Amino acid sequence: MDELRELYQQVILDHNKNPKNFGKLVPANRTAEGYNPLCGDRIDLYLQVDDGVIKNISFQGSGCAISKSSASVMTTVLKGKPIAEAEQLFKKFQKLITGDAEAADPEEMGKLAIFAGVREFPLRVKCAGLAWHTMIAALKNESTAVSTE
Repeated sequence: MDELRELYQQVILDHNKNPKNFGKLVPANRTAEGYNPLCGDRIDLYLQVDDGVIKNISFQGSGCAISKSSASVMTTVLKGKPIAEAEQLFKKFQKLITGDAEAADPEEMGKLAIFAGVREFPLRVKCAGLAWHTMIAALKNESTAVSTE
């Protein structure tokens, strides 16, 4: 279990320090803003969706290491996925970080499985989920900012 925790921390720190797909995506045909008032995380998410597929995705913003690394890993996982699959991953990810053991199949979740450790820190669940809620808002073309409150 200590090895898993250490891996969790390493991946979180790496994606926080060197986030993937960070920056404004031009052109983007879906965008959304997200905010976590609990710790001040802010995210702008950009998607290029064509024919029901997320062709490209990026983000920018500021926040804690968990928030930023979750957004970074999310963008790498969702790029090239159909919208329906992205929505299913959102549901599975929410179950993973809130402690639903049935949803936490590491093989099925792939890279996302490292966020299972977030459930040990209930205040950080909103940090890990912010990018995901923002992604859903972007897919739905919602104009109001997403808040984790």
